Amino acid sequence: QEHFGGLKGLTIAWIGDGNNVLQSFMTSAAKLGMHLQIATPRGFEPDLRVTKITEQNSKEYGTKLLLTTDPLEAADSANVLVTDTWISMGQEEEKKERLKAFQGYQITMQTAKSAASNWTFLHCLPRKPEEVDDEVFYSPQSLVFQEAENRKWTI
Repeated sequence: QEHFGGLKGLTIAWIGDGNNVLQSFMTSAAKLGMHLQIATPRGFEPDLRVTKITEQNSKEYGTKLLLTTDPLEAADSANVLVTDTWISMGQEEEKKERLKAFQGYQITMQTAKSAASNWTFLHCLPRKPEEVDDEVFYSPQSLVFQEAENRKWTI
């Protein structure tokens, strides 16, 4: 909102794990007028109960919801590209399996080519290079440090 001046009509592309951070986006995006395009590998989708609520919210608020396994399809025309850790606390033993499953999900400038011309990047940190490459993470489109500062004030 701070960057775009408003949220209504923005398209958010989530590329990565169907974790708690994604599910927070899912429960709020439609209510704020945002379209949501989600790419997760098979087996790493968000909770089905949250997906059903999100589908209902999208219908009620007139927003679009896309669930896919294709990161470029999710990034298509998106204003915001978002990802998060692929290996959360308690999942360390699954690291090899997860890294293999998430191959092709790293956000790169190639991913950004599919996005809207005014695309930005968010990640709630700490980030790992396999999730987003340095070129995107340190680009002028990256808002990760502003995002971190905003989190500081909410905490």
